Amino acid sequence: MSPRLKQRWARLRAFLRPPRTLKVTRVGRTYLVVTFGVGLGALNTGNNLLYLLLGMLLSMVVVSGVLSERCLRDLTVRRVGTDAAFAREPFAFRWAVARKQGHAFALTLAEADAPLAGEGGVGYLRAGAEHLVRADLTAPRRGPVTLTGVRVTTTWPLGLFAKTRVLPLPGTLLVYPRRGYACRDPGEAVRGPVGDAGNPRRNDGTGDVTGLRELADGEDARRVHWLKSASQGKLLRVEREREERRTWVLTVESGLAGEELERRIEEVAAQAHRLLDEGHDVGLDTATQRLRPATGIAQERHILRTLAWLGFEAPESDEEAAA
Repeated sequence: MSPRLKQRWARLRAFLRPPRTLKVTRVGRTYLVVTFGVGLGALNTGNNLLYLLLGMLLSMVVVSGVLSERCLRDLTVRRVGTDAAFAREPFAFRWAVARKQGHAFALTLAEADAPLAGEGGVGYLRAGAEHLVRADLTAPRRGPVTLTGVRVTTTWPLGLFAKTRVLPLPGTLLVYPRRGYACRDPGEAVRGPVGDAGNPRRNDGTGDVTGLRELADGEDARRVHWLKSASQGKLLRVEREREERRTWVLTVESGLAGEELERRIEEVAAQAHRLLDEGHDVGLDTATQRLRPATGIAQERHILRTLAWLGFEAPESDEEAAA
């Protein structure tokens, strides 16, 4: 089934879904069995006390339904989202829930009709205050995940029933490839050392120690070697070599599909992380897109986004919401 058909099917299920769903908890099943037993005893014996007890038990079911419905009314939920979601590992996801008037208790939030495992909860929600709910979710695969709504469940007040309401809230969560280790080297660099950063005789870098010299005015005190300075009676700073910065362009070959494509994407993501962490320039070349070599965390995020969309229908703009 294509992603577009899946999205339409999810919308149809959301349209046909009842406004509330009710599930009996384990405690509730025990409660109903006891109530049924009391009812049989009252019918067989005609004891007025048993009839009174049966009425109290049944009234508690009605009270539970009324109070749980009040907890789910007047709720507003918005997605705060996540910093980064990687496939097959927990990531922190957040919702902001608020209530216009009244109080709510024992709320549990989760994504409805989405392949995301995990949920978050809030014990008490007071009126007029927005509460941030955090959950550890897990996605089974990389790529865009269509979000249709947020499922809010409460077991208030007695824990007999779990009443659920789904608040429609469309969105898209982009899941990055699974993080792992690259089994192969990225190959030869496209270009060698760049500018002064590639000269091993240039100091003031982060490489190996080349020597010590007296600290000059205005220089960074974090470079001071305090043990040597104490023995010499003056401030001495450490000089280090500048490490070489090279350029790599990683490639995801065309024609790959299925598990082979997933393994290659995870391998490229691991190689990019390692090279960027070492300070090199890294680019990406796929069958549909090419990223120019660059450095830094922003470049790694661009590479991860490109790899996550590979094989899926990319959005027209770069504003797909990660909720």
